[in-house]
Amino acid sequence: MGRWLRWTALAGVAALLTAGCGGGSSGDGKDGGGGDGPLTAQRLDWGRCEATSDGPAPGGDWQCATLKVPLDWADPDGERIGLALIRTKARGERRAGSLLFNFGGPGGSGVSMLPSYADTASSLRERYDLVSWDPRGVAASEGVRCRGDKETQAAESVDATPDTPAEERAYLKNAADFAKGCERSAGKLIAHVSTTDTARDMDLLRQVLGDRRMHYFGISYGTELGGVYAHLFPKHVGRMVLDAVVDPTADTIGHAEHQARGFQRALDDYLRSTGQDPEQGTRKIAGLLERIDAEPLPTSSSGRELTQTLALTGLVLPLYSKASWPALTSALEAAEDGDGSELLALADGYNERDPSGHYGTTTHSQRVISCLDDKRRPTLEETRRLLPEFERISPVFGAFLGWDTAGWCHGWPVPGQHETPEVSAPGAAPVLVVGNTGDPATPYEGARRMADELGEDVGVVLTWKGEGHGAYGSGSDCVDSAVDAYLLDGTGPRDGTVCS
Repeated sequence: MGRWLRWTALAGVAALLTAGCGGGSSGDGKDGGGGDGPLTAQRLDWGRCEATSDGPAPGGDWQCATLKVPLDWADPDGERIGLALIRTKARGERRAGSLLFNFGGPGGSGVSMLPSYADTASSLRERYDLVSWDPRGVAASEGVRCRGDKETQAAESVDATPDTPAEERAYLKNAADFAKGCERSAGKLIAHVSTTDTARDMDLLRQVLGDRRMHYFGISYGTELGGVYAHLFPKHVGRMVLDAVVDPTADTIGHAEHQARGFQRALDDYLRSTGQDPEQGTRKIAGLLERIDAEPLPTSSSGRELTQTLALTGLVLPLYSKASWPALTSALEAAEDGDGSELLALADGYNERDPSGHYGTTTHSQRVISCLDDKRRPTLEETRRLLPEFERISPVFGAFLGWDTAGWCHGWPVPGQHETPEVSAPGAAPVLVVGNTGDPATPYEGARRMADELGEDVGVVLTWKGEGHGAYGSGSDCVDSAVDAYLLDGTGPRDGTVCS
């Protein structure tokens, strides 16, 4: 299941698009695309977006292109790879430039996501070309597929919270097999998909687009990417919004603990909304999961049962948005009655499984990126010691997230680069950091820590007392108007502003 409580906007599984051809040849760019070499001189051949087997091309005036970047930024004269781009041009006459979006993951396809997000960001199109891309290793940009659909479905039977030595061996073997599949699929790219590599790609894209500064909207993992960009290129930061903020001070175990708290907090809020006592409701759900672990539930999906791991995944998805809470109520009631069909359908939505049994690859790309980023590799023994604390934090989600620290990068073929990312950006323009107090996947505390790490006079925190993953476009006029004013006119809110 991977780091399955993934940092992504989860706006739905859109069609993956191929991009048109672009120019580009060898050249300079050792500082991330600077200088006058052919890399920065390449022209983007914007053209019609093509449909793929996964879905139709977007309608309207969407355009696609390909940006050429070095495979290895330490060897900018070497091999090139192509990054798929998508844009829609500004409507108004007072164009401010391009606004680049990253929707999270890591591993989310911006080419697929941006057209579905365009209505949310429609006001921003008055002054900006809306632009996104598939980062290296993702979807149409040398996307990685670590195992096939049949193998993926078979792996659903692996217990993600092993209770016996045999289950532990099966769990770690499945993780190691996935790692081998990623290495076969990615080849030499597996060592060049880090967040730092992608931040350097972004600065090259900024220059090729003709923008003096980087105007950027990062959501979820996109906030970490934005912070790393600001650290590398502080003088190039323009108007930058970071929404649903990843805590840059947390390591692998810290992130897992944060998510255990965040999802338990969201579950408590959900239970209160249905008139239940959170402690009692949590015990009831934990008991249901234990019964499913002992005896998976039948479903209406031919030949498939609802395992404990799939049930947990089904619980997770509707906690990303308060609008989905009624679906969670219905699925839990059906499961209590012995039918796992609704929780399985929710799990399939999270796992990007379509009715034909085809799975998406967001989690594949996420793994190759985050395992190159993250240096820490908790051992089986360390994880066992951590489990009681994880279970104390969350009786429902704790064990799954605790075990995930051992399995996520188990057997990975390349070492990680750092314990935590560097995001300090002295001298950068103010960055608007938006935190949601009810965010399950990137808990609110990360917003303040990101602002502090960016540095004095850089990080500006805007708080929303809401529910769900992310704040902009989630129903708060206060948040939306503050973000719009900052991006459109440069008039940001005061640090510490609260929207209720």
